[in-house]
Amino acid sequence: MNSMVGVTSGGQPYVNAFWDGSKMVYGTGDAEYKPLSSDLDVVGHEMTHGVVENTANLVYAGQSGAMNEAIADYFGNAIDVTASGTSMSDPDSGLLGEDLCRSATPRECAFRDLNDGATTSKNFLGVSFGADNGGVHLNSTIYSGALWDIRQDLGADLADRIAYKALSEYMTPLDGFTQGRNATIAAAKALGVTSKQLGVVTRSFNAHGIVPGWEQALGVDSDKLLGKLNTYSTGTGAGGGWWAASRSNDDGSEPFSVWAGRTAGGGLRMISSNDGNYNVYPATDGKTVVWASFGTSSIDVYTRPISGGLPKKVWSSYTSIGELKIDGDVVVFEETDPYGRRHAGYVNIRTGRQAYVDGGSYSKSSALPSVKGTTLAYGKVWPDASGYHLGIETLDLSTGKTTLMPGIDQAQAIGGTGLDGTHVLWLADDDADGTLAVRRANYDGSKLLDLTPESGDGALYASALSVSDISATVTAQVPDTVWRNESLSKLWQVPTDGTGPAVRVSCNRGEQLYAAADGGQRVVWIDGTTGYTDLVTRERPAGRCA
Repeated sequence: MNSMVGVTSGGQPYVNAFWDGSKMVYGTGDAEYKPLSSDLDVVGHEMTHGVVENTANLVYAGQSGAMNEAIADYFGNAIDVTASGTSMSDPDSGLLGEDLCRSATPRECAFRDLNDGATTSKNFLGVSFGADNGGVHLNSTIYSGALWDIRQDLGADLADRIAYKALSEYMTPLDGFTQGRNATIAAAKALGVTSKQLGVVTRSFNAHGIVPGWEQALGVDSDKLLGKLNTYSTGTGAGGGWWAASRSNDDGSEPFSVWAGRTAGGGLRMISSNDGNYNVYPATDGKTVVWASFGTSSIDVYTRPISGGLPKKVWSSYTSIGELKIDGDVVVFEETDPYGRRHAGYVNIRTGRQAYVDGGSYSKSSALPSVKGTTLAYGKVWPDASGYHLGIETLDLSTGKTTLMPGIDQAQAIGGTGLDGTHVLWLADDDADGTLAVRRANYDGSKLLDLTPESGDGALYASALSVSDISATVTAQVPDTVWRNESLSKLWQVPTDGTGPAVRVSCNRGEQLYAAADGGQRVVWIDGTTGYTDLVTRERPAGRCA
């Protein structure tokens, strides 16, 4: 068994340890933390990861990844308390990494505590794959806590044999918490435990909320379109009754491919080839899907009809591409130039006409484009004799006419744009406090209106905007310094005609990301409530959530 110790990160102190598939790797520590190899439970933890990989091989994502971490914590701590002679009744027996600190107390120092009493109902954090691989560390003590309770009540020898037999003979790579419970109960029965001992095993899982159907008990009000995407920072698209999203394999290690389906369910089909490129930022109008394909030498933008046909390359970049949208023949995008300035561009996929809306000038910048018919909207920064200015502009491709929206330089920052056929919408932060209004004006710039307040009660810490023919959906997150479901990003929707307040799209308690508005009030998004990165939808907003 090989270990690499004293590892740095870019020559700097490294406070971490991991199993890389063939050896254990331990960081140097820093001014506060000793070398990671100096605490026996950390060593036992990393060694157990190697055991897990060569037994159940629990996939390192979502619930199965949290079980992977939990079992490593369980056996790492079991090794430590056995070697040190620590009693299982000691309140600190469940601490992991508690001896690593040079000055902090063990409880202050510990990475995790198997005696923290975490349960699915109170503590399960519904994060998607982009956050801790779907909560593999954040949610691990729910499962390890149940195993530790079994060890406290049945004794070390029997509990360890049950846990190992479950891991090596009954668990499978994609098991979640409920399947892990079933595997542990089956292992206990196979070892011939008494009915009273079996009751202890069952009770321990019950106490941590690991019971059949616990995910639905969280209150999931959305319909799943595609499960376990295991992607991050890829976005989603919707329009014309269809969705488009990127997808990887079970552990997120496979380059992403683009898929599409009907927003009402069904019609699943692969759009991009599984060619080794990362195919991301998909968008659709219900007839055509557009996406960016990140290759080794360029980033290419492709389109493909949903009904079938070959992919068509419509743009290539050697810097960066994002913010893809499509309506009819027009694709819009944002590209970064070699100096880091952003430029919104468009291409007509039928005629081949293409251009940057700002001419590609290095003295100007444009970003966050949207398209409806032949009208484009985007944010822009431009200079004149008095300095640089910030505003929202539209471009009518049929006439070449541009129109600046009112409120030039009113906003200190702007977010995404959208068009509903009558109005231009954008996110605006006037006082740089982090909250942004959903601002609206007619195409000609008249009738400026804030659909949501820019500050004060009801103001949203908005990060993204998606607009349908009648509604605007905002992704917003409350700033926080700790992980809480309440502060994970959520979706809000407001009518674009100004007739109602913003209400929650879904009362799902977990992370809600990359909203894509279809027609009407229907929204598609990526949801992490159950610990999996699922593509889900709702046809109408949920309203007020308790």
